[in-house]
Amino acid sequence: MTTHMTGTREEWLAARLELLNAEKELTRRSDEVARQRQELPWVRVDKEYRFDTDAGSASLADLFSGRSQLLVYHFMFGPDYKAGCPSCSAIADGFNGIAVHLANHDVTLMAISRAPLAKLQAYKRRLGWTFPWASSLGGEFNFDFNVSLTAEQQREGTAEYNYRREPARTESAIGDSLTKRGEGPVAQMAATTGTDVATYTRERPGMSTFVLEDAVIYHSYSTYARGLDGLWGMFQWLDRAPKGRNETGIWWRRNDEYGKR
Repeated sequence: MTTHMTGTREEWLAARLELLNAEKELTRRSDEVARQRQELPWVRVDKEYRFDTDAGSASLADLFSGRSQLLVYHFMFGPDYKAGCPSCSAIADGFNGIAVHLANHDVTLMAISRAPLAKLQAYKRRLGWTFPWASSLGGEFNFDFNVSLTAEQQREGTAEYNYRREPARTESAIGDSLTKRGEGPVAQMAATTGTDVATYTRERPGMSTFVLEDAVIYHSYSTYARGLDGLWGMFQWLDRAPKGRNETGIWWRRNDEYGKR
């Protein structure tokens, strides 16, 4: 016998209409936030960034692939990782289907990580992905857009993420402060990438957007942490499922790992 509230069809409809009003208000508010997002001032990007891509060495301008807009997902895959972050992987599973539509709407979608290109290519093949993915290894791109930090920044508290300065932590304290004495979700995800917590958390998730006008590149927007929720397709479906996200921990896996112990 269910413990959830039950009712008649009439009672359901009355509650549903009340919820509909809240949903419409949320939609209107979301439209307003999108407008504010698009009205942010653009910041000119003058630094010369280089990337390794399937087509060879590329500049930031090259990544636009002839389009005027570039959406970058900052995928957590550091040089020392053995595999990409499982959460970033779950988000990226949705890229293949939408990348072609964006490409035909003057928008290039791609991922960028600091792992060597060969690692990224092998991981793409493993998970069946076709969207473009570039390596920024050896450059400052990830650091400039606040999705990578150094061990020194961790120790000294000079790193910024999600528009906040992070506190200083010794390497041994990183595991204690971000996990439950070496256990918990962060430690669990670090282990799946073949790293320790300190190494794993030197990479961070995020997305940044750029625009190219009159041969000049501008940075228009970046978001991090929970700001990525809207890009995580499975959660948008779960939020509409009868039991919601129904989470007690890290339940998701890479798309080829379900059913494995």
